[in-house]
Amino acid sequence: MKLLHVLPTVDAHGGGPMEGVRQRGIRLRELGHEVDLVTLDDPASPSVTGHPLRVHALGPTGGNYGFNPRLAPWLRAHAGDYDLTVVNGLWQYHSLATWRVYRALRRPYVVFTHGMLDPWFKQAYPLKHLKKWLYWPWAEYRVLRDASAVLFTSEEERRLARESFWLYRAREQVVAYGTRPPPANGAALAQRFLDQHPELRGKRLLLFLGRLHEKKGCDLLIDAFGQLAHRHPGLHLVMAGPDQNGQLAALKARAKERAVAHRVHWLGMVQGDDKWGALHACEAFVLPSHQENFGIAVAEALGCGLPVLISNKVNIWREVEQAGAGFVDDDDARGTARLLLRWLSLDADHRQAMSAAARDLFASRYTVDAMAQSILSLAAQHGPHAPTHASP
Repeated sequence: MKLLHVLPTVDAHGGGPMEGVRQRGIRLRELGHEVDLVTLDDPASPSVTGHPLRVHALGPTGGNYGFNPRLAPWLRAHAGDYDLTVVNGLWQYHSLATWRVYRALRRPYVVFTHGMLDPWFKQAYPLKHLKKWLYWPWAEYRVLRDASAVLFTSEEERRLARESFWLYRAREQVVAYGTRPPPANGAALAQRFLDQHPELRGKRLLLFLGRLHEKKGCDLLIDAFGQLAHRHPGLHLVMAGPDQNGQLAALKARAKERAVAHRVHWLGMVQGDDKWGALHACEAFVLPSHQENFGIAVAEALGCGLPVLISNKVNIWREVEQAGAGFVDDDDARGTARLLLRWLSLDADHRQAMSAAARDLFASRYTVDAMAQSILSLAAQHGPHAPTHASP
């Protein structure tokens, strides 16, 4: 089977969706299938040249919208080469171009919204939402309306997507999502991480792993840590992730104001063994996000047996809470403080039990194999040769 992912970029700085495409593609290739990516990236960029999958990079492309006159002709020429085409994300030119070409060719495609229809964005950015409303009827509404399936990674994400725009029509489908199991040599990777960061050795470490973005609740985490740190002298906070929107300086100033700057460690973006080492060296993962459709980093933490302390805006929070794999609370200052306090109040036996529950939850729901099988099932259901397929 041959699959195509259409996405604006393969740069890992873009967040979890790019990592999901990468992990899913690698696994499908291991299973004997072909996976291509077509993007708006510059073909000379390191994210393209170092990517493990075949990338058709049509850039360079300017502007946030990502208009690129080469994309539609490429799709028109190659649409027939693939058994399934997956559009990843909304609000940029790649989704509109795919709709126009595939509608004209009467070929099916599916769309991963990747949380981009969450009503949080309407509340957080009302002016941007107004601009999206002007764009919506002529573009993304039609992209979703004519897709063979609109894909969500949880029931919560599917439910929330209906609340952003009253003009909404989609063939909704919840699919499995996940990532590869962590490396087996977790203890060695943890030691290597601590060798690289000797100031962290012998400390109790809480880990934030993700983009430093306002929606992630990093400010809430700094404030909560500042409230509780004086009661736990050995507790340190590790902040690992790229500064995508210029948040770092303000967050560092916040930590200084709360007298915990010396106990908050900023690692920047970590990948590969460095990422796994950080996960294995820390005792809990914290994400007080205001909006998170899934959270690949949450799944990675669970796979490492790391209990997750998350807000109820991370859309897999119900599964985490039901499995006893972490704690869940509101995405505000009090809720974030309660998350940390509940974790720090546990004894060693309860922390160990929660760690085992985290591994069990990952194995049962969030593996890359389950994700790969979901994509293959989609190709059978919605590909051009599906027996009951209804064309857009």
